[in-house]
Amino acid sequence: MSLSSRRRFLQGALGAASALPLAMATRRLASANPRGLARRVIFFYYPDGIAGRSQNGEPSLWSASGRAPSIALGELLSPLSAIAGDCVFLSGLSMGSTDEGSHPGGAKKLLTAVDGGNGESVDQYLARTVGRSSPFRHIYLGAMATQNNASGDKFISYPSAGVTVAPEDDPVSAFRRIFSGATPGTPATSIDAGVASSDAGPAAPVAGVDDGADGLSLDTSLADLMDLRASLGAAERTRLDVHLDALHEVQDRLRGMPPSMPPTMADAGGVVTVSDAGLRPPPSLRCDAPSMAFDAPTGAGLFAPENFPAVLRAQIDTMVLAMACGMSRVGVIQASQHTSELIMSRFRGTDMYDPGFDMRSHQASHYGARQDRSNRLFSDYVKQVRWWVSQFGYLVEQLKSRPEGDGTMLDHSLVLLCSEVSDGNTHSHQDMPFVLAGRGGGCVSTGRAMSFDGRRHGDLLATIAQAMGASVDTWGDAGSGALPGLLG
Repeated sequence: MSLSSRRRFLQGALGAASALPLAMATRRLASANPRGLARRVIFFYYPDGIAGRSQNGEPSLWSASGRAPSIALGELLSPLSAIAGDCVFLSGLSMGSTDEGSHPGGAKKLLTAVDGGNGESVDQYLARTVGRSSPFRHIYLGAMATQNNASGDKFISYPSAGVTVAPEDDPVSAFRRIFSGATPGTPATSIDAGVASSDAGPAAPVAGVDDGADGLSLDTSLADLMDLRASLGAAERTRLDVHLDALHEVQDRLRGMPPSMPPTMADAGGVVTVSDAGLRPPPSLRCDAPSMAFDAPTGAGLFAPENFPAVLRAQIDTMVLAMACGMSRVGVIQASQHTSELIMSRFRGTDMYDPGFDMRSHQASHYGARQDRSNRLFSDYVKQVRWWVSQFGYLVEQLKSRPEGDGTMLDHSLVLLCSEVSDGNTHSHQDMPFVLAGRGGGCVSTGRAMSFDGRRHGDLLATIAQAMGASVDTWGDAGSGALPGLLG
């Protein structure tokens, strides 16, 4: 196999930053992580807060205390019990009083730490600084985040003051754009759906990324793969095999998943068929909704609430794979949007499922002044928040399951769980629900709960930026510096 064809394969299968052999790309990724710095950061957002301190003063159900292996987690955080030793549970952080009582106000401040979103968000800052040499400096994936032509403050990533960028909501499109085999136009290319200010309409497409007509097909490269493996050392062969196995797994699921394919009313026994030229259809694949058949890879099915869990899972897997392949150091996963109309009672196989009643996320979050278990709004809201937390747990577990260097991907990562308000009913911006997972290359000691009485959450963002190697002392319009004791 010629060097040029080998390079083309690497760009398609592993998304190498430039036309380099795998060995060189792998070494570049390893050398990009000085000891004691995080190799990557992922921000995981979900909407509508938590069952925090209630209007009547009842204590928050979001609580953690102690140190591993004896961390005590409250009801909402208990889905993370298996990975508590990999997390830092942060309490007491404030987003300030400006626009308190507002979902949009919280979303604007969440990653900017600036009132009204009048500043760059920390993910975008890290993308253009420490992430600038990556194939994609920023990967922003969503699940129903752009529903109902959302724009402006429905999104949390701000490349500049007052201007948001929309996430890529389609996992098939995201997979193609990341792994299409096309060399990104510049190292500054981002994966998202375009820019939308608070006054703009739906996001405009981003130019400069070729989606590729055969982005989900690797089979034709198998012969080249065997040739390539023969030229690699044992460690590099192992890494290649791990990543390609995962690539095939995600590829196969995306070929047959229902979320990105609009449903027809015909019952085909759950068999998925794909007619798009960009996908090579398998003979038959089963989907999670056996009463629906899907016959095209784009359309309304992407926004069907019953498909949401599969869409989100695919986006998580795609993000992990992109990070594993060295495609980016900075990622954001936005699950839905604030004041979410997502009907979570249509999630099959969960304790929320009720085909006879449509319970929306935002609807449940307004459970009233009391934490009343007999109130369906409150009881469903607790189930919803626990489900969101479990999805963050899945992301963390996927990173933990992948070997990297002297440990796992999680050991070299930082992953932040966040929402735009604390208590969903009062819309408080105090005692915000943050969980930080990962050891950040050794700079974060996990397995503990930390309390910061009234410190601004921008100090957490500054701490994350420093852990990524950025030269910042403070973040936001009221920051005072990195959180004491979180690093080191």
